[in-house]
Amino acid sequence: MKRRVTISHLDLLLGFLALVSVLVYVGVAASLDEVGYPLDDAWIHQTYARNLAHTGQWAFIPGQVSSASTAPLYTLLLVPAYALGIPHFLWTFGLGVGALWLAGSLNARLAGQLWPRVPGVRLWTGVLTVLSWHHVWAAASGMETMLFAALALATIWATWIDAGHLDKATSARGMAMRGFRAGLIGAALTLTRPEGVILVVLAGLSLLLSQGRTVQARWPTVTAWGGGMLTGWLVLCGPAMVWNWQVNGTLLPDTAAAKQAEYAPIGEQWSLPERLFRVVIPLLASNLTPLLPSIALSTAKLLRPNRPYPTPALPLAWAVTHITAYAWRLPANYQHGRYLIPTLSVFLLYGAGGTLALIQQWRRSPAGRVISRSLALSTLAVTAGFWGIGAQQYGQDVRIINTEMVATAKWIHTNLPTDKLLAVHDIGALGYFAPRPILDLAGLVSPEVIPLFHNADALMRLMCERQVSYLMVMPDQRPVPADDPRLDEIVYVTNAPYAPAAGGGNMAVYRMVWPTGCAW
Repeated sequence: MKRRVTISHLDLLLGFLALVSVLVYVGVAASLDEVGYPLDDAWIHQTYARNLAHTGQWAFIPGQVSSASTAPLYTLLLVPAYALGIPHFLWTFGLGVGALWLAGSLNARLAGQLWPRVPGVRLWTGVLTVLSWHHVWAAASGMETMLFAALALATIWATWIDAGHLDKATSARGMAMRGFRAGLIGAALTLTRPEGVILVVLAGLSLLLSQGRTVQARWPTVTAWGGGMLTGWLVLCGPAMVWNWQVNGTLLPDTAAAKQAEYAPIGEQWSLPERLFRVVIPLLASNLTPLLPSIALSTAKLLRPNRPYPTPALPLAWAVTHITAYAWRLPANYQHGRYLIPTLSVFLLYGAGGTLALIQQWRRSPAGRVISRSLALSTLAVTAGFWGIGAQQYGQDVRIINTEMVATAKWIHTNLPTDKLLAVHDIGALGYFAPRPILDLAGLVSPEVIPLFHNADALMRLMCERQVSYLMVMPDQRPVPADDPRLDEIVYVTNAPYAPAAGGGNMAVYRMVWPTGCAW
């Protein structure tokens, strides 16, 4: 008899909490300024989706095919809004609510598998996942972050279920079909962000190792599952890799090389432990901090040597590998650690279950009851407190993007001719509100810029050779000092107080003047 996926009362509760949380965050942003996105990159997705719906081209600049969308699956999910004439804010926030709901429901199910004898573990794991402010921020960000987190949990869930079926009389054909399903989920994860392939590989290894000494007896079914998984993954990811190769000569989107090149100097200045500390810090400003003792104790218990199989270690192994990979290749801790936010659900999985297990274990000891219950209450209080703080932070982030990137893009649309080439660092809002040819100084749609990231002279020469007429940057993005004669004059500056108050600067547009022969 086939198992049917049913929606429980807990799922409905988590869906309600996800909807209310996103609505509150969007409402706070609207009260501070207006509805928007807290990241300029969100407008890149919107631009690609609109162009695909209206022109059939996968292009940021119409007529110029490019692969600057790191999350092609997420971009495709945005297309129906433009194809059907649905307001993009409504559609995008709806996707965020759905991803947050899915993540909470899946994490609750994983908790039930990991802690089957701990009362309340599904409820509280799901609630903590949905109300974690990083997750709500990500769900309302217009980015792929929360979808990636949900698909990561789905990949883990499918692997755990399939590992259990290896202990049953499941045919090789049946396991191949299960593997194919897991491969499709893993492919969706990879197409949401390319580093999802890390979890796909770890999931395959986890199922193989879970058989221990009996793997030889089950080798046909294990092989069938692995073959099915690889096939399912290639069915979706194969065409995407061929496309990237044809467009930019690599298997990955342009953004992968651009981001790594941008942060290469940090790798030279900091050791790996220092980079690990740097990227993890933003996640600790959350309900994760009071759970750290429980995470340590539960991990030690779940991973003790006498456990019959290592499958329960899969979520932790992925989270640690994911974080280490970013610390090694892309040690970026800005935007509240958004690249590592998907791992937060895994730590909540171990932390919530570990805390409830401690309450159950120490319930007969007066001191134990005080410590464990204090830990649980402090977690709930911190979750609620950060949920409110996160709403204010989200609103402030949206206001900065609206008053800097969006405002500048709208001014350019009204005041600058479309036949003049612009050099731009933050391309999202500009591409959406003032589409025109650009030289992307971040290298996302202009990969020829990537080798010049840390060579201002060469970058300025390229801008001269391309006859860039205007430069749109914030102060820390400007390749040369403000008094450089090639920056003829500032023709527009936002002068909004919010970005400087947050430690940044105002977006400005410079008119450029170039020497004969581009020699300076």
